[in-house]
Amino acid sequence: MARDSGSLQDLKERYGERYRWLLLLSVMVGTMASIMSSTVINVAIPDMSQHFSLGQGRAQWVASGFMVAMTVSMLTTPWLLARFGYRMTYVASMLLLLAGGTIGGAAGNFSLVLVGRVAQGLAAGIVQPIPAVIILYGFQPHEQGRASGLFGMGVVLAPAVGPTIGGLLVDWFGWRSIFFMVVPFCLASLWLAFKYVPSTAPGGVAADRGGKTIDWRGLLLGSVGTLCLLNGLVELHHGPASRALALLGGAATCTALFVWWQARLGRTGRQPLMDLRLFGYRQFTMGSIVAFIYGTALFGSTYLLPVFMQLGLHLSASLAGTILLPAGIVLAITIPIVGRLADRQPTHVLVTIGLFLLALSFALMLLVHLKSGLWILVALSVLGRIGLGFILPSLNLGAMRPLDKTLISQGSSAIGFLRMLGGAAGVSLCGIVLEWRIATHGASLTSKGSDAARIAAFGETFVMLALLCAVAMIAAWRLRATVPKS
Repeated sequence: MARDSGSLQDLKERYGERYRWLLLLSVMVGTMASIMSSTVINVAIPDMSQHFSLGQGRAQWVASGFMVAMTVSMLTTPWLLARFGYRMTYVASMLLLLAGGTIGGAAGNFSLVLVGRVAQGLAAGIVQPIPAVIILYGFQPHEQGRASGLFGMGVVLAPAVGPTIGGLLVDWFGWRSIFFMVVPFCLASLWLAFKYVPSTAPGGVAADRGGKTIDWRGLLLGSVGTLCLLNGLVELHHGPASRALALLGGAATCTALFVWWQARLGRTGRQPLMDLRLFGYRQFTMGSIVAFIYGTALFGSTYLLPVFMQLGLHLSASLAGTILLPAGIVLAITIPIVGRLADRQPTHVLVTIGLFLLALSFALMLLVHLKSGLWILVALSVLGRIGLGFILPSLNLGAMRPLDKTLISQGSSAIGFLRMLGGAAGVSLCGIVLEWRIATHGASLTSKGSDAARIAAFGETFVMLALLCAVAMIAAWRLRATVPKS
């Protein structure tokens, strides 16, 4: 019987020692496309809202629909990789991302725009856990930090450069160009996939096309629970309290049922959507807690910082973007340096340092006032991004290195799911706390100009994020490897 020419073993023999780096580059291009599709849309929302005569609530679904689809689809990656292998899963995701961009860009009504965004979110969720699986399977332990750092450097360029390019495209060609922006990346990733991505499943084994079906009940419970949680937080922010409590109660019920169902599947020998054996590893459990809180702080601050500069300090949008640009460059430089350190230094130390710097950057925002120099904002943004640079290459390695090889795919999708869930909750949490503190100070976001009370409310919201990072530091220190007793 002839060997599959696209198998992992065949590709290793064909390309030699450099193959694992070629494979990492191939999936990096697709991951950059998926991240770019999630970040650049914000610059097109005002233009799109005007085109379709949308209110703020409906326009926000362009971003939240993507986020919900991406968060939930992350849980399907292990099953897809085992059933169809790396290449088919990756190629199908890139085709879905391409189709979503084309549908959204050519849409004549807002419903089709939403369909395109949900398709892009599904594709992004499937793709994003794959690189961590490849790094942990394909690289030796002493190379994993460097691989994670180089991959992270490439990926952070997408959100750093994407909004700038997106803004120019919107000004020159309109909001539709944002959707077509991913097309060249998708085409390049498809070419690389057929050349370097193996057709086999994780571990080099053949994909089991006749394998077990996906856990549809678990997927339904996870989807409904995520929708209830995110909409419940939005209702806490804008809607009646009774509806918010009902939605949050629904989220809690779905979570309890999801955990019960996953445990039942595990006991009966069937394949759960999220293998609860993962949480029997202390380092993975601690890493999951850090990932959720870190996602909350990261996405919350990404939303809060530009709003603070524009509505708190009354700076223009272009000036706010310029202030944040040096931080993005510093982040891209920091990640590969810390990646090399992760091969030699304990990951729990690196993650803890990163969380400390991130918390410090948030806490020092209390010192910013109307007469502060712009250099202070630049310095605090850079400090926070250095902290992120310590966390990004280290967290997945610290949480997933102890896992049994058979659980790596599950671990990557689970920790990605929790990070994105925290991120989605973080934006709403910042909005809720900000409104509460503004009301306490008797200020308003809608009034023109700025005042000390409004700035104080923003500062207290940043302190909330700092406290979250401090809590995550406790879990991060527990990421340290257990020393066996002599």
